[in-house]
Amino acid sequence: MSTGTYSLDGWTLDLLQRSAQHFRHSGQQAYLVGGSVRNLLLHAPCADWDITTGGDTPRLARRLANALGGSYVHMHDKACRVIVKHKQQEMTIDVSPINGNTIEEDLHARDFTLNALALPLDNAIQHLTAGEPLALIDPLHGADDLAAHLLRAVNDTIFLHDPVRMLRAVRLMARYQFTIEPHTAEMLTRDAPLLKRAASERVHDELYAILKLDGATAHLRFLDQHGLFTTLFPEFIPARGMPQPSLHYWDVLEHSLETVGALELLATVCQQTPEQLRHSSLDPAGQGDLAEIQALLLEAERQDIFTLAAIATPVMKMAALLHDIGKTVTYTVDDEGAIHFYHHPQEGIPLAQQIMRRLSASMRDRRLVQQVVAHHMRPGQLSHDVLTVRATRRFFVDLGPSGINVILIALADHLAMRGPEALTDAWSRHLATTRLLLSRYIRERESILPPRLIQPEELIRHLHLERGPIIGELLEYIAEAQADGLIHSKEEALWFAEEKIQQLHQ
Repeated sequence: MSTGTYSLDGWTLDLLQRSAQHFRHSGQQAYLVGGSVRNLLLHAPCADWDITTGGDTPRLARRLANALGGSYVHMHDKACRVIVKHKQQEMTIDVSPINGNTIEEDLHARDFTLNALALPLDNAIQHLTAGEPLALIDPLHGADDLAAHLLRAVNDTIFLHDPVRMLRAVRLMARYQFTIEPHTAEMLTRDAPLLKRAASERVHDELYAILKLDGATAHLRFLDQHGLFTTLFPEFIPARGMPQPSLHYWDVLEHSLETVGALELLATVCQQTPEQLRHSSLDPAGQGDLAEIQALLLEAERQDIFTLAAIATPVMKMAALLHDIGKTVTYTVDDEGAIHFYHHPQEGIPLAQQIMRRLSASMRDRRLVQQVVAHHMRPGQLSHDVLTVRATRRFFVDLGPSGINVILIALADHLAMRGPEALTDAWSRHLATTRLLLSRYIRERESILPPRLIQPEELIRHLHLERGPIIGELLEYIAEAQADGLIHSKEEALWFAEEKIQQLHQ
């Protein structure tokens, strides 16, 4: 591992120099610690800097925020955060008190040896600006483990004190390609049940950080191998070994994990050149469907209704993971031995919502996951027949722009169904249906989804109706008649609705 001088951008270096000056003028010894030192030694980018010091840390941090023109946030146990923004850049400085009587005692209380490192802040600045040798404080030989890319627990009790550290271990392993030392890996398995008592917000943040990285299926499998996956998602316990109909290569659990990887594959494919797409193994019929789907998604991006970057976001990977969760409670075998999962999308909705609430996920994320779980079968089902304008309209009336996300996860679902086996004509039909769905919504949206002529309240008031499913049915009839050019005004919509009511009561 090189310890040569690491070059930072001028803005970040200036903030660190001013921070060092602030602590020096305050008469306090300040140290860079933890991930800040680790990233410096790895020559990895760092936007979050950890400083530990003596004295009144809230007061020191508040004054530092003022000196740097940043904002101050009180966190916990006297730890405080300073956030400084400049144009498109943001830098975070966490200021915490030394845990113990000395910096060495503080480092012994940390999580992993490669995070149990410290540098006097002044020395770090001199190293960065003048190439001065590092005065590394390393009582647990973390620098050796860092050089070996080895993640080792500081002691046997680190997960007992903070179970979220188990997820942090997997995140660090995934992000930096570390190997988790065997005894530390055994500790993960031993202490996995403790994750149940961790704060849901912190679990959410670490899990999303893991999912944000490429190769999420492998990382989820690692969690599963050490008992962490089913601790997080006990709803998946019945999925292990649960067989599926013959078209499926994997059992329910493996299929769910593989769908996450298939979604990442689609995200990668969508970044390829048109020439690569025309010769892709994912377009076996050679109809140019993949290239056209990519072009449509780019149009949707220009319309601000979608972004390519959204395909492989943590929430989309969560939706891919949970899309078939309803199968765990709907598995049946008929008299002929055929396997069925009747109504698994509907039965999956409460399970998915239960999981997302337990993770303290945002309302927006919960809504997207629910939409995917409820509707992921529809694009594939639409490929079984001629795709009508009416079916397209109904799909996007139900889902709006989120329909694009559902369509993409449906493609990932299809790929994961096949596993390593060859794609069939069903895949080509699915691609063609996807292309047509997207084309109609992105290029013909105004004709298939014209502006609503009438609001639900107006129907209720003018036609003296009670609230209930009939209102939604009438609005759908009106939207279809409007799209077909049969009605053009609110008065005609009311007349049309009245006629429909009479027909329904005949």
